[in-house]
Amino acid sequence: MTAKQIMVVDNEEGLCRMMAAVLMDDGHAVRTFTDPLEAVEMFRPGVWDLVISDIKMPGIDGLEVLLRIKAKDADIPVIMITAFATVDMSIQALRKGAYDMLTKPFEPDELLFRVRNALKHNQLLSENEQLRQELAGKFNFDKIIGTSTILQQLLEKVKKVAVRDTSALITGESGTGKELIAQAIHYNSPRKEKPFIAINCGAIPDSVMESELFGHKKGAFTGADTDKEGLLKAADGGTLFLDEIGNLPLNVQKTLLRFLQEQEFRRIGDTSPTRVDVRLISATNSDLEKEVEQGTFREDLFYRLNVINLHLPPLRQRQPDILLLAAYFIREQNRKFATNISGLSPAAQQAATSYNWPGNIRQLKNVIEACITIETEDQISLTTLAQFIDIEEVSAGADDYNNALARFEIDYLRQLLSAAGGNIEEAAVKAGMNMATIYRKMKKYGLRKEDLLGDKGK
Repeated sequence: MTAKQIMVVDNEEGLCRMMAAVLMDDGHAVRTFTDPLEAVEMFRPGVWDLVISDIKMPGIDGLEVLLRIKAKDADIPVIMITAFATVDMSIQALRKGAYDMLTKPFEPDELLFRVRNALKHNQLLSENEQLRQELAGKFNFDKIIGTSTILQQLLEKVKKVAVRDTSALITGESGTGKELIAQAIHYNSPRKEKPFIAINCGAIPDSVMESELFGHKKGAFTGADTDKEGLLKAADGGTLFLDEIGNLPLNVQKTLLRFLQEQEFRRIGDTSPTRVDVRLISATNSDLEKEVEQGTFREDLFYRLNVINLHLPPLRQRQPDILLLAAYFIREQNRKFATNISGLSPAAQQAATSYNWPGNIRQLKNVIEACITIETEDQISLTTLAQFIDIEEVSAGADDYNNALARFEIDYLRQLLSAAGGNIEEAAVKAGMNMATIYRKMKKYGLRKEDLLGDKGK
């Protein structure tokens, strides 16, 4: 059984030591905190499997600890301990999200019984969530949005790759949807009923990367208090997706290459090999061939990963897809927040399709979300869009468009300031802009407030 990570919060050091001893004897990894504020600060979603907290403590009480931890991870089970259990207190704790209540004094067996039930409940929730996500993820290629020729040609290649159990390297700029392509390969492959495990190699420190991928034995190094199964083992039978693989340290590259050659590996500190059946898909936004030349990426590993290369084009090369993607993100935001934005205005559409989108699809999604947040009309206007992308850099390449944009902005500023009686702060509130944006527009067109107000400004 893999050790569960349990946090114990109680200002009584003796009780903390007793609970830690009982739980560690049962095979769990335990960390105790006598300061509830420190415990809340140290809590991170995904690190802990269970929290046990006293209710009556100095600083902040256990109910506040419960609320703050649940705000970080709504699914973490929390057992509350109290010496003065009442019906009202129990109801209050349960309403705030506590899994169970334990009354002092208690026997070790009772503690273990409550802990085992909470962990079992948490495991069932985790398995159900994983199943739900995998069922939701079994999509067809129609869910990858776009009609551009360059995208359709790529998807035809992806369909062929999906049914062939071989390594694939997905290349492309950040934000182009590389993980979405990896998911499409997995969920349309013979491995679709098995796990899809994704890891961003750039988000994990070099010092723990080998342990994360391959796991370790208890005692293999300082801090290895329990056995750990790595992500390769977790993905057994399925697919492991290594995003930003160019960030892998050289020592881990060597171990990964050995796995690809032999389909087995050794956990850190283990003397016997572990054999798994995993398909590896990797992705990068860097030039791995250049990194091979510079000696920062192994050439033999590069060729093992790059059996099939799938290059995702940047959004600026998929101009016909920009408005389709924008419409999709608008529908998603409307559904999520019960808004009713019908789309982009004609001027905003022209600006969106002409913009370079250096952050690609991810940037477009974030911009649409931001626009809907502040938009007061039934369409996303050019004025709103201009607060999140630099319209001045839009490479329309046509004087009539730039002139039309200038006329629109000057007219809009005149109407806005007229309605606000010349008060720029009030005009900014009405438009959902900041004052700096209005001043910048006025400076751009060489306008004074008197010019925009006409007779009213005299």
